[in-house]
Amino acid sequence: MDNSLIYIILIVILVLNSMILRVYNKLIKLQNRVKNAQANIEIYLNKRFDLIPNLVETVKGYSKHESTTLEDITALRSNYNNKKDLSIKQAEEINNELSKFLAIVENYPDLKANSQYMSLQNELRVIEDHLGIARQRYNEVVTNYNTTIES
Repeated sequence: MDNSLIYIILIVILVLNSMILRVYNKLIKLQNRVKNAQANIEIYLNKRFDLIPNLVETVKGYSKHESTTLEDITALRSNYNNKKDLSIKQAEEINNELSKFLAIVENYPDLKANSQYMSLQNELRVIEDHLGIARQRYNEVVTNYNTTIES
């Protein structure tokens, strides 16, 4: 066998190996970005869930007869804390209960004037904004990752 043929074969093998390693490393980087984006969502969910008991306690004094919704929210939060693994369905349940909760609050004008409640409400609004941005970022990263895998 000719030496130049051996060198050509070695160069082709090295180039292919380099290309495979480059693609593999890119996939690992994208996978880590997906994990990071998912962790960011979990951080904001935890912040939101930590804020919920404060909101519930503030509202309890104003809405004695709305206790079932408040109990549902508290139960969903406890369920999340026990599992630390929130499915999309559970997140939707919590969002629905939180929406009901905020609708209940609309019936109590004195509550809306309460400075503690307003502070908590503003904090919740900021967290919800950050959570929306984190979800959007997660969707972008996952789309990029999936596109790279498919191509």
